[in-house]
Amino acid sequence: MRRIWVEIDPWDKEMVTAAIEGGADGLVLPAGCAEKARALGRIEVIAPDGDLKPGRDVVFFTIESGDDEAEIVKLSRSRKVVLTCSDWTIIPLENLIARGASIIARVQGLEEARTAFGILEKGVDHILFCPQDAVTLKSALLELRTGDARTELQTAEIVGIRSLGMGDRVCIDTCTSMVPGQGALVGNSSGGLFLVHAESLENPYVAARPFRVNAGPVHAYTRVPGGRTRYLCELSAGDPVLLVDYKGNTTTAVVGRLKIEKRPLMLVTARVGDREISTIVQNAETVRLTAPDGRALSVVSLAAGDAVLVAVESTARHFGMQIDESIIEK
Repeated sequence: MRRIWVEIDPWDKEMVTAAIEGGADGLVLPAGCAEKARALGRIEVIAPDGDLKPGRDVVFFTIESGDDEAEIVKLSRSRKVVLTCSDWTIIPLENLIARGASIIARVQGLEEARTAFGILEKGVDHILFCPQDAVTLKSALLELRTGDARTELQTAEIVGIRSLGMGDRVCIDTCTSMVPGQGALVGNSSGGLFLVHAESLENPYVAARPFRVNAGPVHAYTRVPGGRTRYLCELSAGDPVLLVDYKGNTTTAVVGRLKIEKRPLMLVTARVGDREISTIVQNAETVRLTAPDGRALSVVSLAAGDAVLVAVESTARHFGMQIDESIIEK
């Protein structure tokens, strides 16, 4: 998951407030400012009087040539390394990422931040953002916090629907109000996830709950930031989860709570090319999958031949991380 520190020197209350409200993970501040920042909100402070101390916990390093790379790799094993490229070239960052170094890229603006997060497709997972003003900072944090990589969605054809017995069903209640065409990716296999629509539509019997995805049973997978999956039962309040719309636009939401109850379940099977994937959902009209045009399709009205959106991948996963290994899931 992306981590963003913001450097504010000299002290600027408006900038600090903008960083906290924008969801920054930490503040790099001058000496004597840690308590003033904590009075404005709960956030990690990197300062001589902060949670992390420069020189002891955090090292600031300017890379001048390739000869510095070995030293940076060594430092990153025991401390957090904030790296400045003297002429802002991406080659040093590419080399360090390829060598497994965990670094924090110091960036001067939004364009540099985008570049750092996208290097070698994987990108750095941590930056130190140096804003010019509060307005720029707010807009940059908004984009960087909601600008996760797009999710590639495909169209699958429903081939089977079967009622099952009772099971423990999970509703993910997020801290975000979703819109029509948006939901979460859920499935029996991490390699085949269905776009389960949020409860953002009005119903004659139940009020809309746009913060909720009635996702599936406790064993099912869902996508979370960082290219990972987690079991639904593993999620808890405060955890991040990915939200995806029918166009593949992806954002991160915070879990407010899980609602686990015993409910009647049904198995939904679909075909993508020559591959079959499945998911289990609650047997209820308010539970919906998503059509390619963004329409919500109630699972109780699904029929063979209906088209729904899914996300598939060819690699296997181990503890939620993609691996190059053959695993059979049925």
